[in-house]
Amino acid sequence: MTLALKDVELRVGAETHVHPTRMELAARGFNILLGPTLAGKTTLMRLMAGLLRPTAGEIWFGGHDVTAVPVQNRRVAMVYQQFINYPHLSVFENIASPLRVERVPGSQVKSRVGRIAELLRLDALLDRRPSELSGGQQQRTALARALVKDADLILLDEPLANLDYKLREGLRDELPRLFADRDCTVVYATTEPAEALLLGGHTATVHEGRITQFGETSSVYHQPVDLITARAFSDPPINTANVIKRGDRIELGKVVSWKAEGALAKLADGPYTFGLRPHHVQPAAVAGGPAQAVAVTGRVSITEISGSDSVVHFDLDGSTWVSQAQGIHRFDVGEIAGFRLDVARGLYFTQDGRCVSTGSA
Repeated sequence: MTLALKDVELRVGAETHVHPTRMELAARGFNILLGPTLAGKTTLMRLMAGLLRPTAGEIWFGGHDVTAVPVQNRRVAMVYQQFINYPHLSVFENIASPLRVERVPGSQVKSRVGRIAELLRLDALLDRRPSELSGGQQQRTALARALVKDADLILLDEPLANLDYKLREGLRDELPRLFADRDCTVVYATTEPAEALLLGGHTATVHEGRITQFGETSSVYHQPVDLITARAFSDPPINTANVIKRGDRIELGKVVSWKAEGALAKLADGPYTFGLRPHHVQPAAVAGGPAQAVAVTGRVSITEISGSDSVVHFDLDGSTWVSQAQGIHRFDVGEIAGFRLDVARGLYFTQDGRCVSTGSA
């Protein structure tokens, strides 16, 4: 079943928390709300669930207008980033609680809880209390409670945010499998672009209560409609710089330029904002590299080694740029180092932020 927001708006006093939004979510796969903290993701979910009623517009689900239908009369389940479990109940009873509310017969409760618990590897923990569980086990319990309900709409509000890295990676891999055969609409909120890419499906980028773009996740990533969307979908943040197109050249500052080829050649001369994601800025020492790479030098200001990646911040033409490369690449702060810009992967934006040319980002 599909969920559609039809010009939904939420105002509180003089403030607009959700600007007029028109969007139809995909009935299968993940629908991801991607944006920074306080962008409006949770508010949108609460509107979808019926916990909030829009000031204007309508919410339709399964072909019916459910705008005025209270949450208790909807088949909705919601999982938050906090471990919300009943501390006085066993894991079994925590998972079974929505079935008890629906007065499901006891034999069915036992079989449904058992099936979900086995799926989430909780079957050996059913007699324990939440205080006896690890963080990952507690969050799996909360997920099991949402799944056992057989809800038509499942809302996951940053459900992995409070888990450590290893647990987060494990559950992130499990989630698509858990929902693969379920006939429900799934909405997943996250602040992490990498998480959106891993989950796939469809993504809506959210910024200050507005949906800036919605579509297949890979399409939104590779072809953002504006700079706000590109920034939402880049971590580390996308590098941006003012450039000027003159004839068949793109000029970045006074010493860096490259040929305007393909679609770029058709752009009108004038100023643009150039965007390049950090993984398309590589240390000069990295072997190989694209044919169109432009060599630059900059003064290193910050170096970070995280897992198998090296992140380097450096000054280029008065702006801070970020390079993200696989492997261990060591630099000294203050060092003048060489980097390569894969400009064929660049994005070009007009002065008002509209994207006019995309590389294979």
